[in-house]
Amino acid sequence: MRPEAVETPPATAMEQARSTRNPIRKLYFWTLHWAATRHAGKALFGLSFAESSFFPVPPDVLLAAMCFARPRRWARYAFWCSVASVLGGMLGYYLGWALWDSVGRPIVEFYRGEAVMAKVEHWYNELGFLGVLVAAVTPIPYKVFTIASGWFHFDFGLFVLASAIGRPLRFFLVAGLIRAFGERIRPFLENRLEWAVAAVTVAGVLGFVAIKYLR
Repeated sequence: MRPEAVETPPATAMEQARSTRNPIRKLYFWTLHWAATRHAGKALFGLSFAESSFFPVPPDVLLAAMCFARPRRWARYAFWCSVASVLGGMLGYYLGWALWDSVGRPIVEFYRGEAVMAKVEHWYNELGFLGVLVAAVTPIPYKVFTIASGWFHFDFGLFVLASAIGRPLRFFLVAGLIRAFGERIRPFLENRLEWAVAAVTVAGVLGFVAIKYLR
């Protein structure tokens, strides 16, 4: 009589990260593993805060990974991601308002955004509240708008209100989609991970391009 076959447990995310040489997949599985640890919430908060004022990496990737790891906590993750982003936007506003020469200007120059500052001012004059709201939702780099808002002394109350509406719209949408379709889209995403990363990268680049052609 042949012995009963023993089912091999699925590989953990960290084991998958160690087993692949593909840098994109290694980073993805490493993030997925790390997202399930007790420090993930702090990292998500810090990343979302920093991205709104100076850091280039959007928090959506970590937010999605955490929702994959613990889908029942999707609303909590989206909420704290939104709170951190709004607070980070306030920092960006301050950098443009009070620390433009020492901090705000170097950040803008790092992103090669100095030539578009006048266009940003024009957009504010034409759209005002709606301009910040659109920037809070779309891939257009939000940090450029937070710093510009302070530099041009855009109404701080309206700026915070637009951020408080726009950022949750974005992050709750991302987290909600993962919660609703996560287990169905996760195999598709992981099988086509390189294409997904390329799409996100292109969206980010288009965001920086779009800001140069605002009228």
